[in-house]
Amino acid sequence: PVYPQLADSEFSPVFRLLTIFAYGTYADYLAEAANLPPLTEAQKNKLRHLSVVTLAAKIKCIPYSVLLEQLQLKNVRQLEDLVIEAVYADVLRGSLDQRNQRLEVDYSIGRDIRREELSTITRTLQEWCQGCEVVLSGIEEQVSRANQHKEQQLALKQQIESEVANLKKTIKVTTAAAAAATSQDPEQHLTELREPAPGTNQRQASKKTSKAKGLRGSAKIWSKSN
Repeated sequence: PVYPQLADSEFSPVFRLLTIFAYGTYADYLAEAANLPPLTEAQKNKLRHLSVVTLAAKIKCIPYSVLLEQLQLKNVRQLEDLVIEAVYADVLRGSLDQRNQRLEVDYSIGRDIRREELSTITRTLQEWCQGCEVVLSGIEEQVSRANQHKEQQLALKQQIESEVANLKKTIKVTTAAAAAATSQDPEQHLTELREPAPGTNQRQASKKTSKAKGLRGSAKIWSKSN
């Protein structure tokens, strides 16, 4: 690779400064400033922004005291101006908690990854995948239970509907049989109205005959007296 050659060449100070911008912090630059090219104010602020990103990867609520020390700023006003500049540059998102003197980070950009960090990242991703598999297994088990419960409820519903239908049929047949047992034939009812019972006709006929005989006897008595 070209990297080892640059590290051992006459451009090694520039290469080291490049690696600091890629992976390091402003404190790393200050520690080696005597052997590195000087930085402009814009470059210093850029490296300070990246240093805040490095801190945000470890701590989401960064105290002002830590930022002032790591960024080598004189006062809180300079620190807050630097953070606001980083927010406008979309380097990070968060809020300044002036009462508690801390920076609360919601989001920050990512930085370059060192080769020696790849194994740690791989292990972290494997643990994350295992956690996802456990969660997925739990979700599948819950889905299976939900489907079984759904099938049981559906079978119970069908059973109840079948019992209700059979009960309706039974009630219908029973009602029809009761109605047939209590109802009369219309023609038979009319015949009973037209032809009274035999005992009733004889009594009425005897009453009429006695009335007629009585009238005849009275007529005879009336003629003899005359």
